Amino acid sequence: MQYVDITRLVDEGPFGRTRFLVALLCCLAVFTDGFDTQAIGYIAPALVSEWHIAKPVLAPVFASSLIGLMFGALIFGPFSDRKGRKTALIISVAIFGMFSLLTATVNSVEALLAMRFLTGLGLGGVMPNAVALTSEYAPARIRSTVVMCMFCGFSLGAALGGIAAGALIDELGWRSVLIVGGLTPLVLVPLLLIYLPESLDFMVAKCVPRTRIEAAIARIAPETVLTPDANFIRHTTDLPVSSVAQLFSNGRAATTLMFWLIFFMSLLQLYLFSSWLPILLHESGLTVSAAVTTSSFFQIGGTAGTLLLGRFIDRLRPFIMLSVVYLGAAASVVLLGLSVRGGYVASALAILAAGFCIVGGQIAANALAARTYPTAIRATGVGWAFGVGRLGSIVGPLLGGALLALKWDPAHVFILGCIPALVASVAAMVLHSRSAIHDAAPAQETLQSRNI
Repeated sequence: MQYVDITRLVDEGPFGRTRFLVALLCCLAVFTDGFDTQAIGYIAPALVSEWHIAKPVLAPVFASSLIGLMFGALIFGPFSDRKGRKTALIISVAIFGMFSLLTATVNSVEALLAMRFLTGLGLGGVMPNAVALTSEYAPARIRSTVVMCMFCGFSLGAALGGIAAGALIDELGWRSVLIVGGLTPLVLVPLLLIYLPESLDFMVAKCVPRTRIEAAIARIAPETVLTPDANFIRHTTDLPVSSVAQLFSNGRAATTLMFWLIFFMSLLQLYLFSSWLPILLHESGLTVSAAVTTSSFFQIGGTAGTLLLGRFIDRLRPFIMLSVVYLGAAASVVLLGLSVRGGYVASALAILAAGFCIVGGQIAANALAARTYPTAIRATGVGWAFGVGRLGSIVGPLLGGALLALKWDPAHVFILGCIPALVASVAAMVLHSRSAIHDAAPAQETLQSRNI
């Protein structure tokens, strides 16, 4: 009887065309996610001007989108572990595309709030599933690098969204940004349906029809010849059914809590700046168009951070690297606060550095979470880390609105933003001290055989 080691096939095989296609399609999905997630921040100055509303009025709108993101991550993570990464990803992309289009029709803050919540439900399901699917097709030796490069799509979508939004708002008004943000993911849906494969490891775990597994193996390892009686073997610590309780079993409790703290603090800081940065820069003296365009430097820096940090995460002690990155985030945010009224060039460089560390750090945390949890609870683990982190992403914009209502100047708002990064840095060091990756994948690994 033939035994085909699926885990070894994925972990040790070359990074061929099919694996690249998976990463590319997931990258396109998070690209549209990044564009749409940041859209509300980019259109905020134009909304304030057209609707004649006070800036703090938009804080609940920012929060409603992020509440939707939180629920989307909590719902679609476990859904993916039961029904498949591909299915969950496509449904999520379709939901946020449709509701982004509908958001372009609103004429009141209340309607905007409701539509951003519904859009957020779809947005929240994209990240954990793109991370899980990319991780499960990437070779072990470059897994973090591949996941982080894939996630560059989010930063690129957010950055190019800022550049495009500045031009679109000037020429066609703020609604055009939402229309573009809705049409793009809807165009992507049929491509995902046709070309995106389901996770091979997931299909074996769920005993899907043999023909689908054989087709997936043929795509990533065409040299493998399968016999009719072939058994598919997985190296697994999986339990029969995915559940949130498993995130706290087998020594994972401390690891899970530290990931939750990192995601909470990291996303609080990220969304504090991404939501209010255009308005804060506008208050510092830039025009609306210049403020929006300059804000995109944050995501450009994030893209650079993602590309450069991936190899260090794979080659060095990953949680020490993550801790150092968050220390850099704290330093760059303080620098931004000190330079925001001191000159455009200094502020732009500080924004680039902040994006490099804040966005790069968050994407590194995404990759490490996917690398830490086993297949059966990978999307649940990543999804719940995002879900808890979304509480931070809700607190961030609300905190910014409260500080502006108290008449805080932009410099002090920026300087306050160093605190979440410092906390995340400490949490990453705690994970390192516990050898978190090994704790989350305990020694009682078994070989699981599937003859379908």
